[in-house]
Amino acid sequence: MHITRRHALAGLGLAPLCLATAQAQAAWPNRPVRFIVPFAAGGPVEVPARFIAESLGGRIGQPVLVETRPGAGGSLGVQAVVQANDPHTLLFTTSSVAIVPALMANPGYDPFRDLVPITMVSEAPMVILARPENPIRDLADLIARAKAAPGAITYGTSGVGSTTHLGGALLGVRAGIDLLHVPYRGAGQAVTALYAGDTDLLVTGTIEALTHLRDRRLKAIAVTSAERASSLPDVPAISEAVPGYAMTIWYAMFGPRNTPQDVVDRLVREVAPMARGNLLATRMEESGATLLLDGPARLAERLRVEVPQWREVVARAGIQAG
Repeated sequence: MHITRRHALAGLGLAPLCLATAQAQAAWPNRPVRFIVPFAAGGPVEVPARFIAESLGGRIGQPVLVETRPGAGGSLGVQAVVQANDPHTLLFTTSSVAIVPALMANPGYDPFRDLVPITMVSEAPMVILARPENPIRDLADLIARAKAAPGAITYGTSGVGSTTHLGGALLGVRAGIDLLHVPYRGAGQAVTALYAGDTDLLVTGTIEALTHLRDRRLKAIAVTSAERASSLPDVPAISEAVPGYAMTIWYAMFGPRNTPQDVVDRLVREVAPMARGNLLATRMEESGATLLLDGPARLAERLRVEVPQWREVVARAGIQAG
């Protein structure tokens, strides 16, 4: 009697499992999809998450719901996705996903083992700002002054372990200088401190920086992207004085570790057309960001480079998360 592969698997009790898995993959999505945003409601990452969720829902024939799960620097939301381990529950997060493992001994996830890259969503540089009367002329001058007086130049950020803090710490490590970090509770307080003269510099996102640069209340020393930003073409990139320096704030989508490749492909195919010709793309461009939605390769490379980079920077700068 001829025994087929299906009969052989059935004899081992594997056929139902294999068939069920294949059917589940083929049927995706067979119920509503969730985007878990691991930050408080109303934050900047929620804007593209809701726009993409609404557009994606119409393309895949199922509602896409946005759910905020704040806490522990974003790690609680990541844990929720990892524990669900279901391609109907996806992570919509920021570059913090690569930073938190350097700051916490046990963040509850391993970005390489537990997450499947789907696509970068967007990226934007940060900007180093100073008051107009600050004698620091440019980045070369900043580095020279910092080497002459280690720890004398202060920079404010939105908090210990924040993306802005790590941007300043990376500059210190790569340029071999000692800048004194002054953390605040949010970007608003950090800006106020700079205006008050409590700090010499501010590291902040482009969207916040443009507000103050357009009316010339502050001056830009440098941007953190590998190249000059299109929104600030006259401001040099840090890499022009510190070769190899590059850091942006990025948003991205991930699936849990068992997300099938055909689900990743479907998601990339559906979201790619949203990268241009809509209100979200226009608003991001106006705020100095770039909408990408270009698939998993760039995102996987970011993890490969940044996870070990932030472990090095955190260790060398002696950063301890509060």
